[in-house]
Amino acid sequence: MTTPLIDREIFFGNPTIMGAQVSPDGRYISFIKPYDGMLNIWVKEKEASFESASPITNDQARPITSYFWSRDSKYILYVQDKGGDENYHLYSVDPSKATAGIPEATDLTDYGSIRAMIMALPKTDSNIIYVGINDRDPAWHDLYKVDISSGSREIIIENKESFNAFYFDLNYQLRLASKSTADAGMEVLRSTEQGWQTVITSTGDEDISILKFKNKNQVYVNTNIGDEDLSFLGLLDITTGDIAKLESDPGGKVDLGGAMFSSKSDALIGTVYTFEKSIVNWKDTSFEADYKFLRDHFNQAEVTFASGTKDEQLWIIGVNSDVDPGSTYLFDRSDKKIEFLYTPRPEVPREHLCEMTPISYKSTDDITIHGYLTTPKVTEGQLVPGIIMPHGGPWVRDNWGYQSYTQFLANRGYAVLQVNYRGSTGYGKYFLNAGDREWGKRMQDDLTHGVQFLIDQKICDAKSIGILGGSYGGYATLAGLTFTPDLYACGVSIVGPSNLFTLLESIPAYWESARAMFHKRMGDPTTEEGKEHLRAISPFFHADNIKAPLLVGQGDNDPRVKTAESDQIVSAMKKHDLAVEYLNFPDEGHGFANPQNSMAFISVMERFLAKHLKGRYQEEIPSALQTIVDKVTV
Repeated sequence: MTTPLIDREIFFGNPTIMGAQVSPDGRYISFIKPYDGMLNIWVKEKEASFESASPITNDQARPITSYFWSRDSKYILYVQDKGGDENYHLYSVDPSKATAGIPEATDLTDYGSIRAMIMALPKTDSNIIYVGINDRDPAWHDLYKVDISSGSREIIIENKESFNAFYFDLNYQLRLASKSTADAGMEVLRSTEQGWQTVITSTGDEDISILKFKNKNQVYVNTNIGDEDLSFLGLLDITTGDIAKLESDPGGKVDLGGAMFSSKSDALIGTVYTFEKSIVNWKDTSFEADYKFLRDHFNQAEVTFASGTKDEQLWIIGVNSDVDPGSTYLFDRSDKKIEFLYTPRPEVPREHLCEMTPISYKSTDDITIHGYLTTPKVTEGQLVPGIIMPHGGPWVRDNWGYQSYTQFLANRGYAVLQVNYRGSTGYGKYFLNAGDREWGKRMQDDLTHGVQFLIDQKICDAKSIGILGGSYGGYATLAGLTFTPDLYACGVSIVGPSNLFTLLESIPAYWESARAMFHKRMGDPTTEEGKEHLRAISPFFHADNIKAPLLVGQGDNDPRVKTAESDQIVSAMKKHDLAVEYLNFPDEGHGFANPQNSMAFISVMERFLAKHLKGRYQEEIPSALQTIVDKVTV
């Protein structure tokens, strides 16, 4: 390859600045950037320079990666856990106090080991936020009204009905709630003087999501209830349970991906559909005109409206592509002024990044599988090593765009194939449900066909293809090495489950509402048939089949895929004298949030891949990273 080896720090180190938002009153711009090496929240006056900004948080234990403003612009709120345990607390901080030093954040959910869920930020009272807190029962969240300025709390609903969500109307009156059914469906209920009454119920093969109230008795929904395969935008009458279909994908290929609403008028602005790339079907002509203006200005790059003022005149916008990690601008809709703010990763050499191409192929049972292929810059016709990189979830999907892992691996010389295997969302309920009880079977077969695609297209050498993934992608890695032992030259599993019995036994208490869904899609451990099935698809019980070397990464605080999942497969491989390396990070959870931990793992991973797939790697490892590697190597 003539492309230079790009330092891993450029891909995975802290961004210079990220996550900018404009305050609702337009006075401030907030953003995230490192403070003493850890990502924290900063604020500046809109007209001031970024150099003059002040940090308003100082969390040196774990990066803060997201936040939002209160509606009156008086507070910034964010959630944070400890060491990746996902027991998120909600904090508030007053940015006006930053002139006297870094202000102290207030824990608005100071209940110990709880997980806060933000339910609503009402317009009717900008000092109030509705929050779900599972302090009474770890499995179910009670609904609280929290005063942001004082931190006082008032319980609104003691959730003894097993509700998994609450929904407010345009006047921020509690009107709806939802709960899971025994067959993994969803029941939507409305609040009446007589109590909660069922509005509509979906089966386990269907879905319905509440989007936003349109008026007193009508609510926008994203659903595929009935004979529809693709989910559509509907209007649910909560008094009758009837749904009027408003719109579905004009191309007839994918589900409704989302809907955008005006924070000013609550009106529907546009809908989003994602096949190969995302398209917006605009409903508001003024937003549509601005969007087209921006796309033209930035040569048809992807443009995202990220954060706006209360009057919707000032917007933070993001501009990016598959070969550009993006830049952020301030856009004034009134005079069409575009002001550059920052690039989060200015050192990334765009000219050396590799294009991501949408691809498709057929499965064994003739289902079309879609995905994205990123190939390194090499001489045409030259075979390269390949990596199948299945996404986590599994009930999500991969999308087109810049991704650090993908570009890093392509820079190291690998062709990277990201597959939206059956069970991925976005392609209709038939495709989603085709993944039911197919972990390790036809879902894995879809990945196997991806390997064959790389070979048939004369992209990769059949003996130099690996598999790498996190969460479900980690499971797919273990399953690939176990059930197709001659297919892959090596595998990398990051927080991947190996024993589906222990995985289902140890899910967090607050996932109780999803248990029926897990049993439907994975297998039911309460039946003999289900036990036999789960044993058959759990890599742990078949570890002696593995031939290829394996690298395992784990966060010791992971509440979803606990350390036991990695311990079990590593121990089983050691028992059979199989090649395995294992890194367990004591201060991480479901993935690696600390950049130093991430780069420590990646330094080991790229050397591992180079050894078994013959790609390139960065030989030097800073002493600080090596110290981490030494400490976490099991």
